[in-house]
Amino acid sequence: MANKQVMTLAIDCGGLSLKASVLDAAGTLHAQPVSIPTPYPLSPNRLIEAFDEIAALLPPFDRITIGMPGMIRHGVVVHTPHYITTKGPLTRVEPALLAQWRGFDMQSALAEHFGKAALVMNDAEVHAAGLISGSGLEVVMTLGTGLGFCMFDGGKLAPHFELSHAPIRRSTSYDTWIGEHERRRLGDTFWSRRIKSMVEDLRPVFWWDRLFIGGGNSRRIKPEVLAKLGDDVVIVSNTAGILGGVRAWELKP
Repeated sequence: MANKQVMTLAIDCGGLSLKASVLDAAGTLHAQPVSIPTPYPLSPNRLIEAFDEIAALLPPFDRITIGMPGMIRHGVVVHTPHYITTKGPLTRVEPALLAQWRGFDMQSALAEHFGKAALVMNDAEVHAAGLISGSGLEVVMTLGTGLGFCMFDGGKLAPHFELSHAPIRRSTSYDTWIGEHERRRLGDTFWSRRIKSMVEDLRPVFWWDRLFIGGGNSRRIKPEVLAKLGDDVVIVSNTAGILGGVRAWELKP
Protein backbone atom coordinates (compact mmCIF):
# COMPACT_ATOMS: atom_id res chain seq x y z
CA MET A 1 0.00 0.00 0.00
CA ALA A 2 1.35 3.41 -0.96
CA ASN A 3 2.56 5.72 1.79
CA LYS A 4 0.05 8.32 2.92
CA GLN A 5 0.51 11.69 1.25
CA VAL A 6 1.58 14.39 3.71
CA MET A 7 -0.84 17.31 3.53
CA THR A 8 0.18 20.82 4.55
CA LEU A 9 -2.09 23.63 5.69
CA ALA A 10 -0.29 26.77 4.46
CA ILE A 11 -1.45 30.15 5.74
CA ASP A 12 -0.11 33.45 4.42
CA CYS A 13 -0.69 36.10 7.11
CA GLY A 14 -0.99 39.67 5.89
CA GLY A 15 -1.87 42.96 7.48
CA LEU A 16 -5.29 42.96 5.83
CA SER A 17 -6.12 39.31 5.18
CA LEU A 18 -5.22 35.70 5.98
CA LYS A 19 -5.04 33.42 2.93
CA ALA A 20 -4.71 29.64 3.01
CA SER A 21 -5.06 26.31 1.31
CA VAL A 22 -4.06 22.67 1.80
CA LEU A 23 -1.35 21.22 -0.44
CA ASP A 24 0.17 17.81 -1.03
CA ALA A 25 3.90 17.04 -1.05
CA ALA A 26 4.18 18.09 -4.70
CA GLY A 27 2.67 21.51 -3.94
CA THR A 28 -0.66 20.73 -5.60
CA LEU A 29 -3.61 22.59 -4.11
CA HIS A 30 -6.30 20.28 -2.73
CA ALA A 31 -8.78 23.11 -2.28
CA GLN A 32 -9.31 26.56 -3.69
CA PRO A 33 -7.52 29.13 -1.50
CA VAL A 34 -9.70 30.74 1.14
CA SER A 35 -9.28 34.20 2.62
CA ILE A 36 -10.64 35.97 5.69
CA PRO A 37 -10.00 39.54 6.88
CA THR A 38 -7.26 39.88 9.47
CA PRO A 39 -9.15 40.54 12.72
CA TYR A 40 -8.18 43.46 14.97
CA PRO A 41 -7.25 43.94 17.73
CA LEU A 42 -5.17 40.79 17.26
CA SER A 43 -3.59 38.98 20.18
CA PRO A 44 -1.63 35.74 19.62
CA ASN A 45 -4.59 33.71 20.88
CA ARG A 46 -7.00 35.55 18.58
CA LEU A 47 -4.77 34.75 15.61
CA ILE A 48 -4.76 31.07 16.55
CA GLU A 49 -8.58 31.23 16.74
CA ALA A 50 -8.55 32.68 13.20
CA PHE A 51 -6.43 29.71 12.09
CA ASP A 52 -9.14 27.45 13.51
CA GLU A 53 -11.73 29.30 11.41
CA ILE A 54 -9.61 28.81 8.30
CA ALA A 55 -8.89 25.14 9.00
CA ALA A 56 -12.62 24.46 9.30
CA LEU A 57 -13.06 25.63 5.69
CA LEU A 58 -10.38 23.33 4.27
CA PRO A 59 -9.59 19.60 3.96
CA PRO A 60 -7.75 17.71 6.75
CA PHE A 61 -4.00 18.28 7.05
CA ASP A 62 -0.96 16.70 8.71
CA ARG A 63 1.18 19.76 9.36
CA ILE A 64 0.89 23.53 9.26
CA THR A 65 3.06 26.29 7.78
CA ILE A 66 2.56 29.92 8.77
CA GLY A 67 4.14 32.93 7.10
CA MET A 68 3.94 36.02 9.34
CA PRO A 69 5.05 39.62 8.83
CA GLY A 70 7.98 40.80 10.93
CA MET A 71 11.07 39.37 12.54
CA ILE A 72 10.50 35.68 13.28
CA ARG A 73 13.39 33.62 14.68
CA HIS A 74 13.02 29.86 15.04
CA GLY A 75 9.26 30.24 15.21
CA VAL A 76 9.41 32.94 17.90
CA VAL A 77 8.05 36.45 17.25
CA VAL A 78 10.77 39.03 17.89
CA HIS A 79 8.66 41.81 16.39
CA THR A 80 5.57 41.99 14.20
CA PRO A 81 4.55 45.40 12.82
CA HIS A 82 0.79 45.19 12.24
CA TYR A 83 -0.56 42.85 14.88
CA ILE A 84 0.53 45.09 17.75
CA THR A 85 -1.84 47.87 16.60
CA THR A 86 -5.41 48.61 17.65
CA LYS A 87 -7.04 48.46 14.21
CA GLY A 88 -4.39 47.29 11.78
CA PRO A 89 -1.64 48.88 9.67
CA LEU A 90 -0.84 52.55 10.40
CA THR A 91 -3.05 52.69 13.50
CA ARG A 92 -1.94 53.22 17.09
CA VAL A 93 0.32 50.64 18.75
CA GLU A 94 -1.36 49.00 21.73
CA PRO A 95 1.19 48.45 24.56
CA ALA A 96 -0.62 45.36 25.85
CA LEU A 97 -0.48 43.72 22.41
CA LEU A 98 3.17 44.69 22.02
CA ALA A 99 3.93 42.88 25.27
CA GLN A 100 1.91 39.80 24.27
CA TRP A 101 3.57 39.43 20.87
CA ARG A 102 7.18 40.10 21.85
CA GLY A 103 8.89 36.75 22.41
CA PHE A 104 5.74 34.72 21.71
CA ASP A 105 6.65 31.19 20.55
CA MET A 106 4.01 30.85 17.84
CA GLN A 107 5.53 27.67 16.42
CA SER A 108 5.31 25.78 19.73
CA ALA A 109 1.86 27.21 20.46
CA LEU A 110 0.51 25.99 17.11
CA ALA A 111 2.07 22.54 17.46
CA GLU A 112 0.41 22.17 20.86
CA HIS A 113 -2.92 23.65 19.75
CA PHE A 114 -3.34 21.51 16.63
CA GLY A 115 -1.37 18.48 17.82
CA LYS A 116 0.56 18.56 14.55
CA ALA A 117 4.01 19.60 13.34
CA ALA A 118 4.21 23.36 12.79
CA LEU A 119 6.59 25.71 11.01
CA VAL A 120 6.41 29.49 11.49
CA MET A 121 8.60 31.83 9.43
CA ASN A 122 8.64 35.34 8.06
CA ASP A 123 6.02 35.62 5.31
CA ALA A 124 8.52 36.68 2.64
CA GLU A 125 10.66 33.62 3.45
CA VAL A 126 7.72 31.27 2.96
CA HIS A 127 6.81 33.14 -0.23
CA ALA A 128 10.38 32.74 -1.48
CA ALA A 129 10.45 29.01 -0.79
CA GLY A 130 7.99 28.55 -3.64
CA LEU A 131 10.10 30.60 -6.06
CA ILE A 132 13.84 30.23 -5.77
CA SER A 133 15.88 28.06 -8.13
CA GLY A 134 18.70 27.44 -5.65
CA SER A 135 21.32 28.96 -7.94
CA GLY A 136 23.29 32.12 -7.18
CA LEU A 137 22.22 35.02 -4.98
CA GLU A 138 18.45 35.28 -5.10
CA VAL A 139 16.56 38.13 -3.44
CA VAL A 140 12.81 38.12 -2.90
CA MET A 141 10.74 41.23 -2.17
CA THR A 142 7.00 41.17 -1.54
CA LEU A 143 4.77 44.19 -2.07
CA GLY A 144 1.62 44.38 0.02
CA THR A 145 0.70 46.26 3.15
CA GLY A 146 4.42 47.00 3.38
CA LEU A 147 7.65 45.49 2.08
CA GLY A 148 8.75 41.91 2.70
CA PHE A 149 12.35 40.84 2.09
CA CYS A 150 14.60 37.79 2.21
CA MET A 151 17.73 36.52 0.52
CA PHE A 152 19.14 33.13 -0.51
CA ASP A 153 22.66 32.11 -1.53
CA GLY A 154 22.80 28.82 -3.42
CA GLY A 155 19.37 27.94 -2.07
CA LYS A 156 20.37 28.56 1.56
CA LEU A 157 18.33 31.10 3.49
CA ALA A 158 20.38 34.02 4.79
CA PRO A 159 19.72 35.42 8.29
CA HIS A 160 16.62 37.58 8.17
CA PHE A 161 16.76 41.33 8.45
CA GLU A 162 13.98 43.86 8.10
CA LEU A 163 14.87 45.90 5.03
CA SER A 164 11.39 47.38 5.36
CA HIS A 165 12.56 49.47 8.31
CA ALA A 166 15.62 50.88 6.54
CA PRO A 167 15.35 54.65 6.02
CA ILE A 168 14.60 56.04 2.57
CA ARG A 169 14.63 59.67 1.46
CA ARG A 170 15.58 60.63 5.05
CA SER A 171 12.04 61.00 6.31
CA THR A 172 10.46 57.54 6.07
CA SER A 173 11.10 53.81 5.70
CA TYR A 174 10.73 51.49 2.71
CA ASP A 175 7.73 49.92 4.44
CA THR A 176 5.87 53.22 4.33
CA TRP A 177 7.34 54.60 1.11
CA ILE A 178 6.14 51.73 -1.11
CA GLY A 179 3.38 50.30 1.11
CA GLU A 180 -0.32 50.01 0.31
CA HIS A 181 -1.22 53.33 1.94
CA GLU A 182 1.16 55.22 -0.35
CA ARG A 183 0.08 53.25 -3.40
CA ARG A 184 -3.49 54.35 -2.81
CA ARG A 185 -2.44 57.94 -2.22
CA LEU A 186 -0.18 58.17 -5.27
CA GLY A 187 -2.00 55.94 -7.74
CA ASP A 188 -0.37 53.02 -9.55
CA THR A 189 1.58 55.13 -12.07
CA PHE A 190 3.56 57.22 -9.58
CA TRP A 191 3.81 54.33 -7.12
CA SER A 192 5.29 52.13 -9.88
CA ARG A 193 8.01 54.72 -10.41
CA ARG A 194 8.91 54.37 -6.75
CA ILE A 195 9.29 50.62 -7.22
CA LYS A 196 11.68 51.29 -10.10
CA SER A 197 13.66 53.73 -7.93
CA MET A 198 13.84 51.18 -5.12
CA VAL A 199 15.16 48.46 -7.45
CA GLU A 200 17.76 50.82 -8.92
CA ASP A 201 18.86 51.98 -5.45
CA LEU A 202 19.22 48.46 -4.06
CA ARG A 203 20.79 46.69 -7.05
CA PRO A 204 24.32 48.00 -6.25
CA VAL A 205 23.78 47.14 -2.57
CA PHE A 206 23.05 43.43 -3.15
CA TRP A 207 24.28 42.67 -6.70
CA TRP A 208 21.72 39.87 -6.87
CA ASP A 209 21.71 37.30 -9.65
CA ARG A 210 17.92 37.35 -9.62
CA LEU A 211 15.36 39.56 -7.89
CA PHE A 212 11.86 38.14 -7.51
CA ILE A 213 9.08 40.65 -6.81
CA GLY A 214 5.86 39.14 -5.49
CA GLY A 215 3.05 39.94 -3.11
CA GLY A 216 -0.44 41.16 -3.89
CA ASN A 217 0.67 44.54 -5.24
CA SER A 218 3.29 43.21 -7.67
CA ARG A 219 0.52 42.95 -10.28
CA ARG A 220 -0.07 46.70 -9.94
CA ILE A 221 3.31 47.70 -11.33
CA LYS A 222 2.60 49.46 -14.61
CA PRO A 223 3.74 47.68 -17.82
CA GLU A 224 5.90 50.60 -18.91
CA VAL A 225 7.80 50.37 -15.62
CA LEU A 226 8.07 46.58 -15.77
CA ALA A 227 9.86 46.93 -19.10
CA LYS A 228 12.55 49.08 -17.44
CA LEU A 229 13.27 47.00 -14.34
CA GLY A 230 15.91 44.84 -16.03
CA ASP A 231 16.37 41.24 -17.09
CA ASP A 232 17.47 40.27 -13.58
CA VAL A 233 14.01 41.10 -12.16
CA VAL A 234 11.11 38.64 -12.27
CA ILE A 235 7.52 39.43 -11.26
CA VAL A 236 5.81 36.44 -9.64
CA SER A 237 2.32 35.43 -8.60
CA ASN A 238 1.10 36.10 -5.07
CA THR A 239 0.06 32.44 -4.79
CA ALA A 240 3.69 31.64 -3.95
CA GLY A 241 2.89 32.70 -0.39
CA ILE A 242 0.75 29.56 -0.14
CA LEU A 243 2.70 27.28 -2.48
CA GLY A 244 5.87 27.93 -0.52
CA GLY A 245 4.23 26.37 2.51
CA VAL A 246 5.41 22.94 1.37
CA ARG A 247 8.92 23.80 0.21
CA ALA A 248 9.55 25.90 3.32
CA TRP A 249 10.05 22.66 5.26
CA GLU A 250 13.10 21.95 3.11
CA LEU A 251 14.68 25.19 4.34
CA LYS A 252 14.89 23.92 7.91
CA PRO A 253 18.52 23.28 8.96
